[in-house]
Amino acid sequence: MTWLISIEGHTPKLADDVFVAPGSHLIGDIEIGAGSSIWYNCVLRGDVNRIRIGARTNVQDGTVIHVDSPKPGTEAGLPTIIGDDVLIGHMVMLHGSILHDRALVGLGSIVMDGCIIESDGMLAAGAMLTPGKVIRERELWVGRPAKFLRMLSDSEVAGNKLGVAHYVENARQHKAALGL
Repeated sequence: MTWLISIEGHTPKLADDVFVAPGSHLIGDIEIGAGSSIWYNCVLRGDVNRIRIGARTNVQDGTVIHVDSPKPGTEAGLPTIIGDDVLIGHMVMLHGSILHDRALVGLGSIVMDGCIIESDGMLAAGAMLTPGKVIRERELWVGRPAKFLRMLSDSEVAGNKLGVAHYVENARQHKAALGL
């Protein structure tokens, strides 16, 4: 079962073709764009701030996305804003961060408050991006805590784009198999 839960007058808003897999919970102020997919057993909790996810983005199995509430120094709090064509690996933790178009967050990674991953930037599997860090365009960061390793090649960037197309099609197949 998938849960779409309203809180504080906010109800998740999904484009008509978004795939939300069974076991997922979407709570509060969330908007998800066309062709995106939320895979099995994810939790997106927009209870104290907003979550925005663009088009054709995939949030893979077991991922948790949350936000940070307003407080002194961050009066608006920290929403989680995710662009178009973003790949978010299995079991990722995103909290009050921004992922620009075509960013990639590897399996089991953690992206903490105030972090930004720019377009075509990549955080490797298992890495932890500590508060306030910025991964610039086409940079690859690795480790715990994450540090810059190198620039991504043209073929790696192209491969990530193929991954986006794969997940859009895979979501269609799962949706059909589930009769959604």
